[in-house]
Amino acid sequence: MDYINKMQLTIPALSLNESFARGVVGAFCVSINPTLEQINDLKTAVSEAVTNCVVHGYKNQQGNITIDAILFADRVEITITDFGVGIDNVEQAMQPFFTTKPDEERSGMGFTVMQAFMNKVVLSSQPGKGTKLKLTKFFKDKEDIDA
Repeated sequence: MDYINKMQLTIPALSLNESFARGVVGAFCVSINPTLEQINDLKTAVSEAVTNCVVHGYKNQQGNITIDAILFADRVEITITDFGVGIDNVEQAMQPFFTTKPDEERSGMGFTVMQAFMNKVVLSSQPGKGTKLKLTKFFKDKEDIDA
């Protein structure tokens, strides 16, 4: 076992669960002593991901979001999954300013924000089956772990 801890959280796809999800994931990582900036980066990315699930994944319909997190000595890997409508063109969805809801004043910057705050963002989706987003955030350099 090379991980320190892991968790799974399943929440209804509701806007009010955005702050709950970001708080839970932030608290989950505290045991490896990340900086406040690293925690804030992580929480921002999780908030964007959950918002995407609520707004685009389920299009304001009922459904669940699952958050799986694995904590290692140097990083956290978070997988956020919805079982909603999926994304037809993942490459296009990852482009800055692309939005499927311009009439709702969506900026199309969700994935760009996640990429800015995380070390790695991997998106996979199947139309009609849902979307899976894996976020990786490194907290320490390898030299710090070996010391």
